Amino acid sequence: MRNVFVISCSVSHHSAIFIFLVGISCACRKPKTGILMLNMGGPEKLEDVHDFLLRLFMDTDLMKLPVQNKLGPFIAKRRTPKIQEQYSKIGGGSPIKHWTSLQGEGMVKLLDEMSPETAPHKFYIGFRYVQPLTENAIEEMEKDGVERAVAFTQYPQYSCSTTGSSLNAIYRYYSNRGERPKMSWSVIDRWPTHPLLVECFADHISNELQKFPEDKRDDVVILFSAHSLPMAVVNRGDPYPQEVGATVQRVMERLGHCNPYRLVWQSRVGPMAWLGPQTDEVIKGLCERGKKNLLLVPIAFTSDHIETLHELDIEYGQVLGEECGVENIRRAESLNGNPLFMKTLADLVHSHLKSNVPCSRQLTLRCPLCTNPTCGETKAFFANQTLS
Repeated sequence: MRNVFVISCSVSHHSAIFIFLVGISCACRKPKTGILMLNMGGPEKLEDVHDFLLRLFMDTDLMKLPVQNKLGPFIAKRRTPKIQEQYSKIGGGSPIKHWTSLQGEGMVKLLDEMSPETAPHKFYIGFRYVQPLTENAIEEMEKDGVERAVAFTQYPQYSCSTTGSSLNAIYRYYSNRGERPKMSWSVIDRWPTHPLLVECFADHISNELQKFPEDKRDDVVILFSAHSLPMAVVNRGDPYPQEVGATVQRVMERLGHCNPYRLVWQSRVGPMAWLGPQTDEVIKGLCERGKKNLLLVPIAFTSDHIETLHELDIEYGQVLGEECGVENIRRAESLNGNPLFMKTLADLVHSHLKSNVPCSRQLTLRCPLCTNPTCGETKAFFANQTLS
């Protein structure tokens, strides 16, 4: 829409009206660079929970189930009431879209200043299991006429189950249509040790440590908690565990190894073997051994969602903490709207665009025991992109 300014002037006792049409503002310009922020997503309302679970349990990149087209819908329907109850306790929905939008706005504002040659920049949200879905975001990017597209995972540490699944969705978007992309694609596929990310985590930990009683502060055990993986996935060669460990190591170095710490794993489901030790079991074990001042740090999540707000805060911080007799249990704040985190995102994209490299060297290597042929096709899709 054009803005119209009407200016009335008096010249030699004669009035003249000049109408000036002012061009489209910068905010409405065609974006040159589109940044697709990839994540799992979360239901914004209770009525969205079933569809979220259905897409999740039907994702063969995330999990393979026997007769998945029947078992997936069955599990989704059965789990919906329980998950709806959990969301009802954290405000009725996931805030992840809110935080991703806020982070994206801050990121592109900085990018327009840092990299005018690739501006205007526009962020898009691509969730795997809720709207806006990755496929819808790609359609919007192409409709907007984006020239340079960056698939930017919001998981700092790479896993085939998370980032890999989102990248496969981009590849399938084009392969299922038999189309070539109208945009030049590249991908930021991991960033576990970025200095500004490390600084963000360290700052949030330091801030939370100050809230413990002074005489207990040095005795606080820091528990870095990340979403676990089935051992079947780990044993195929998924790089996620070592990348999470790398983040933890850098953060503790930044903190000067101020407190004892452990890396623990949460959100195990089902009877199969999962990567451990489990967060809840570690809390119990530490309390039994007299360590009753604990700081939980969500190290693989950058925004609040059900795993932080319900699992860490309610299930572990309130219910389990009371059962175990903890003295003080706190959680470091998620990165959410931290301006330094928005700077982190902008710096990652800026450096990536300057490098003119389609993906990391790590992305080109499939897991040694990979069982998903799509992974190889996706990696080739991104590695073979031609960037001007």
